[in-house]
Amino acid sequence: MLQINTPQDAPRFALFQLGFRPFFSAAALFGILAVGLWMLEYVFGAPINPAPLPPTLWHGHAMLYGYALAVVAGFLLTAVGNWTGVTSLTGTPLALLLLCWLVARLAIYLPGPGIAIAAVADLLFLLGLLIGVARPIVKVRQWKQIGILSKLVLLMITSSLFYAGALGLLPQGLHWGLYGGVYLVLSLVLMMARRVMPFFIERGVDEDFQARNRRWLDVSSVGLVLVWSVLEVFTEQRQVIALLALVLFVLHTIRLYDWHTRGIWHKPLLWSLYLGYGSIVLGFGLRALSVWASVPPLIALHAFVYGGIGMMTLGMMARVSLGHTGRNVFAPPAALSGVFALFALGMVLRILMPLLEPGYYLWWIALSQLAWIGAFGRFAQLYLPMLASPRVDGRPG
Repeated sequence: MLQINTPQDAPRFALFQLGFRPFFSAAALFGILAVGLWMLEYVFGAPINPAPLPPTLWHGHAMLYGYALAVVAGFLLTAVGNWTGVTSLTGTPLALLLLCWLVARLAIYLPGPGIAIAAVADLLFLLGLLIGVARPIVKVRQWKQIGILSKLVLLMITSSLFYAGALGLLPQGLHWGLYGGVYLVLSLVLMMARRVMPFFIERGVDEDFQARNRRWLDVSSVGLVLVWSVLEVFTEQRQVIALLALVLFVLHTIRLYDWHTRGIWHKPLLWSLYLGYGSIVLGFGLRALSVWASVPPLIALHAFVYGGIGMMTLGMMARVSLGHTGRNVFAPPAALSGVFALFALGMVLRILMPLLEPGYYLWWIALSQLAWIGAFGRFAQLYLPMLASPRVDGRPG
């Protein structure tokens, strides 16, 4: 008997087909929730933070190990398949990894052993992420990715330090764990930017353009960021820290110059990444001025995290989601320009306005929080349906 195999219809619900789908969805929703809760705490004085954690450290931990690492997980679990040709976590293993991340976000609010449960869940999440990224790399022996794997291992260590501090086991653990994690994620963002931004710019602008990449700059910037980060977290060498921050400001300004072409400013998926990188560069300059002038160190920190990590992760989620759902990255949704413009306004409100008009500091914080929530709310409205739906071209993923 002749047997004819008909092709299987693509599943209507594709959330766990590839890593970017669940983790970008979770990052977008959690980004809205976490900043909303922080607004209730900081602006309106509502006692939202979990009892064992000071409010600012709770907020920092939520944004770093909650929001930022969800984006990192989605990006790496997806990108490793492109690098190696071996698909990473999908289906049930991917859903379980997301569950570990979610339990860690929720358990921290439980009384009694909540912090300990959150610690176990967070470490299981990071361990699962490490295995999910490492397995394809080891399988094809792509050892050039060892730098990424080492950063994931170090993030497990910094997360452990934070929870050790929260549980009263290590007095400096909260500081080491939070700030160590911030600079690890920052260095990871810079590493990914160096890999993809020149390519994105060359392919994305309408004019002929070739981004310049200087080998000496690549090597020196990586080494200096490492030294600077260690000094920032573990020492009080303020003058050395300021000097290294100034050098990094100069190096990355050169890189911005080498990657610039006017065509960037006509493409929201490019100027968003460029502004995000520019905020990181500004952060290095402000960090130097926080030692040599009267700039508050928290302003420099938020240039790194709100402007830099925030804008670059938002821009990367927007681009990766289009490409990996079979859509045209050169014709993004028109509403994205408004999303990025609102977020850029938030950057100005959070970083620049407190320097220009410090008397209205609370207002600038509140308005920047509203800008973040509005930008991510519109992003979620645009992208959650495509993240949960099959690729429009019928391909798996």
